[in-house]
Amino acid sequence: MSVVEPVFGNIGTAKKLNRFSLRGKAKVQGQWQLYCTLHSPEILPYEIGNALSAIVKRKQLTQNEAMQAIELAQAIPVRLVQVDINKALELALKFNIYAYDAYFLQCALSLSCSLLTLDKKMKEVAKQLNIVVLE
Repeated sequence: MSVVEPVFGNIGTAKKLNRFSLRGKAKVQGQWQLYCTLHSPEILPYEIGNALSAIVKRKQLTQNEAMQAIELAQAIPVRLVQVDINKALELALKFNIYAYDAYFLQCALSLSCSLLTLDKKMKEVAKQLNIVVLE
């Protein structure tokens, strides 16, 4: 078995969101516990809720599917951490990105973690910051 360094995840409204499959709660939870520790800025639950509501508005998920998805997401053990908002804002301004994205980048920097994302711009900025990117 391989050891994976700590990572944190960002599940956004990226076009490739369909890569995240909705499996049984026990399977999802077991896989994440087995392979890595996830860390995220405290905004993650709000980001997931926002993404799901946007997907429902675009009629890509039903309301019931969105509620199932949030339940599954909440079952994944994630350590929510505070992020230095000033440093995150500096990143946002320097790289012309949204502050919400900068919170995840700042989290990776402060914890010396890899970044798990499907967002193209975040991957580019992460590489410039010497953050290892996982897809």
